[in-house]
Amino acid sequence: MVKARNDQDGPAAPLWVRRPEALHRAAYAVAALVFTGQLVAVVLRGSDGPTALSVLLAGGGVALSWWRPWAGLVVTSAASFAVTAVGHDPLSVWMMAVLVLFSVTLRGRQPLVGTAIVAAFFLGAFMTLGGFRGGAVVGAAALFSAIAGGATGAALRIHRDHWWILEERAESAIATREIEATRRVTEERLRIARDLHDVIGHQVAMLSLHLGAAEIGLPEGAASSRQALDSARSSARTVVVETQRILALLRLGDDTSGDEALRPTPSLSGLEGLIASFESIGLDVRPSIDVPDGFVEPSVGVTVYRVVQEALTNAYRHGEGAATVEVCERDGRIRVTVENRVGPALRGSHAGSGLGLVGMRERVESSSGRLTIDSDDGRFRVHAEFSPVGAAV
Repeated sequence: MVKARNDQDGPAAPLWVRRPEALHRAAYAVAALVFTGQLVAVVLRGSDGPTALSVLLAGGGVALSWWRPWAGLVVTSAASFAVTAVGHDPLSVWMMAVLVLFSVTLRGRQPLVGTAIVAAFFLGAFMTLGGFRGGAVVGAAALFSAIAGGATGAALRIHRDHWWILEERAESAIATREIEATRRVTEERLRIARDLHDVIGHQVAMLSLHLGAAEIGLPEGAASSRQALDSARSSARTVVVETQRILALLRLGDDTSGDEALRPTPSLSGLEGLIASFESIGLDVRPSIDVPDGFVEPSVGVTVYRVVQEALTNAYRHGEGAATVEVCERDGRIRVTVENRVGPALRGSHAGSGLGLVGMRERVESSSGRLTIDSDDGRFRVHAEFSPVGAAV
């Protein structure tokens, strides 16, 4: 059985929830105290044997109920007949039976059945052997005390089980979120691999093209240089083949659509089109892009594009008003800042999970960059900074 624990991130569970046996033992401790008091009373009064036996019967029922709840409850409740038959007030037995009923229902037994057993014995003894001594008030007190004992035990058990269920759900939600975060990171790494494959494939193809042009331009007597260039071109082709093979392995089980696969590799030159696509769906974007031509390596350009794309997606879903986009070069480094005001409601069909930021961080760190995300003064800000050449070799 799952035990409730004290979670620092939420309200502390009550002691009786964290230690469910405490109430059970407390009920038996009170019943034992009542039984002991009744035995002392029997001794001090010099009661006869039948009276002592009826009290011992009630105490035996309490002890029996620890291992056999139903049998013990029946014996303890039936002791009220014995006490009434010898002409004594069954109040002490009454109390012990109610405490046993409380413990029995707290342990998950049927409260209606338990309450019916106790009430039947109480009222039976009261209306037959007791001769209605005490009147309707005593009868009503017997009935409602039985109902109270059974209902209290059942209510506490339901509340305890409800607390455990909520805690299990919280733990399950945390575990599910961690699994989802891992899955999103894996997907983003695959996406990075695709983008790098396209970038590397293009660069190696251009390298092979230039090597071919250099080979054609060599004079007739440069056989060794021609052979070296031919080997370099062969190595370039090998690089392309191997990267394609690695990408095919990474894409096993991937469900990327054909349209997505045919899209061109993102780059800095595509930022204007990306911003225009968000403006077309109603997002007010105020861009400021100032990066010298040729300053950024293609792989870094892909990273800049993806960061802006994810940040604008968040701005559209969760923000309001205009979103500012700044991509610039400062002190030999590329700086990307996207900022927007946090909105009171979502503009999409459903709430985001926030895991897109996990993928964004994975993307930036793959280029040896640094990502900062904050939401001060009601504004959400994404800031990324990295070298224009990306990860150092």
